[in-house]
Amino acid sequence: MREVALDSFGGYGDGMTDNSAAFRQALAALAESGGGTLVVEPGTWLTGPIELFSHTTVRLEEGAVISFIPEPERYGPVFSRWEGVECYAMHPLVFARGQQDVVLTGRGQLEGNGRVWWDMLKVKRAVGQSVPETPLEQKLASLNAGYETQPGGGGGRGMQFLRPPLVQFLDCTSVRLEGLTLTNSPFWTVHPVYCQGLVISSLSIHNPHDSPNTDGIDIDSCQDVLVENCHVAVGDDGIALKSGAGADGLRVNRPTTQVTVRDCTVEDGHGGIVIGSETAGGIMQVLAERCRFRGTDRGIRIKTRRGRGGSIRDIRFRDLTMEDNLCPLAINMYYRCGAELSDGWFSLEPLPVGPTTPEIKNISIAGITASGCRAAAGFVAGLPESPVENLRIQDSSFSTSEADPARPDESDMFLGIPSVEEKSFRLLNVRNPELIQVSIHGPAQRFIYH
Repeated sequence: MREVALDSFGGYGDGMTDNSAAFRQALAALAESGGGTLVVEPGTWLTGPIELFSHTTVRLEEGAVISFIPEPERYGPVFSRWEGVECYAMHPLVFARGQQDVVLTGRGQLEGNGRVWWDMLKVKRAVGQSVPETPLEQKLASLNAGYETQPGGGGGRGMQFLRPPLVQFLDCTSVRLEGLTLTNSPFWTVHPVYCQGLVISSLSIHNPHDSPNTDGIDIDSCQDVLVENCHVAVGDDGIALKSGAGADGLRVNRPTTQVTVRDCTVEDGHGGIVIGSETAGGIMQVLAERCRFRGTDRGIRIKTRRGRGGSIRDIRFRDLTMEDNLCPLAINMYYRCGAELSDGWFSLEPLPVGPTTPEIKNISIAGITASGCRAAAGFVAGLPESPVENLRIQDSSFSTSEADPARPDESDMFLGIPSVEEKSFRLLNVRNPELIQVSIHGPAQRFIYH
């Protein structure tokens, strides 16, 4: 297969030249010739968005940095999925749609220059913006009829400031992303959607702990996925599995299934291995093993609520080490983000079961060691009309940090559930849990059952 260098198409890695045209021409030339490899040599290569094509490899040599110019108008509308809803959003910084056999690899770096995007969002929130204002936001609003009633997770759907992910593969087959360092994403960092045959290996993903909505890896309605040997330190969830939100996710009805996550480390952020809260298409046949979650708010995290829908089932977690989390295990069907008590989803009384009622069942957890749990040893909250079923925890140890000022209410982001004082392992609406050789150290009351 053909191999070309970016400087052959007029590119300059001097940190000053806009290489957008050079990337377009090089990738188009490879596509026209049936594929090949684009080599990005050491240097800092400024550019706008990049689009990848079938049978193409982009290899960043050690010392190569692709630095994306943080000007929103460069990232015009493309049809995608944003926080679980199909809609038009800003063009991802690196994008492939409907392609196959795509590889993004090397020892270089993708720099998202997210600080500019985060500061724009901060200003918008500070002045109370709640509707589209800029020309790009208004363009997105005109394309997204009914966006006002679409669900969101707090990222900014109402103002249509639909920030781009750093890397997105949409409806692609046989994709490999490996070896690179990804930093300062404007929004979610790696976001494959509707993909099959995906390998994400040996990535280093770093976003500041206070950067908004900067998840590390979001596997969204994908099948046959391997995530391995990655190091993630971000401002939101570390490695997350999703499948669409609410009515739109039910309409699309594409599950995330056959996923393995192994030998990864997650630091900082809201969760280590996370399922949800966009769960409408279902998430099933998942294995997470031999991972370490250090300083994340939660370790294992499953989050959904009424209105989100979907079946979460046949999930296995084994041989995980967790240190200094708020809560090492949080299964939460009262997840609050993007909702209010007035929405009617947070009743402690049973509500009618319908298409948007989520379910969680067949969850196996074994070989967990969790130390320094700051808020609680564990938190599992099902719905009265849809209890968590077939939860099995065995050969695991949880120890709390009783001197830490964090309160049990910080175990996860929930609404409607009464407070407790003990940092116990708390179970609400869980049908016949199996707890075998589970030790809890620290709280006076080890378990609280409701």
